[in-house]
Amino acid sequence: MEHVALLRGVNIGGVKVLMADLRRIAEGLGWGNPQTFIASGNLLFSAPEGDLGPALEAALKAEYGRDLPVIVLQAPAFRAAVATCPWKPEAGKHVHGFLLLGSPGFDTGLYDRLRRPGEEVALSPGIAWLHATQGVGRSDLALKIEKVLGTTATGRNLNSLRSLCEMLDARAAG
Repeated sequence: MEHVALLRGVNIGGVKVLMADLRRIAEGLGWGNPQTFIASGNLLFSAPEGDLGPALEAALKAEYGRDLPVIVLQAPAFRAAVATCPWKPEAGKHVHGFLLLGSPGFDTGLYDRLRRPGEEVALSPGIAWLHATQGVGRSDLALKIEKVLGTTATGRNLNSLRSLCEMLDARAAG
């Protein structure tokens, strides 16, 4: 079974994790054909079902001495989450999907205070979408998205999420 693992808080203001090391760790867990995408903690791999997220978190803690939250989804669940994007943006970098590591407790008051014109959040099962037409780097809402969502999340822009889907398609095609 194909899976996608997304690490939170690595290489962008977080723990430095080399993608070669991430692939080595996945191989050490017995996972097949580990493949990474860009240096922000995106991993595709083959493995039977099990407690894959906790296994990777434990291996990362042993390697780096810090807790690194991980979300692991089967390929069909990942594709289904990405397919819920409610917008067709001109630039995929203006939409971010935040995969949720817990149940959201959306703070409407904080959302209303942080939101700027052209920004919107939409919730789908397991993922929150942020559309920021002026760019996520300029968005106070993006900076505090976990507080708004009331849970830990790991975000990727729509371009990256689509690229991961394309990589899954290529792996399936052999």
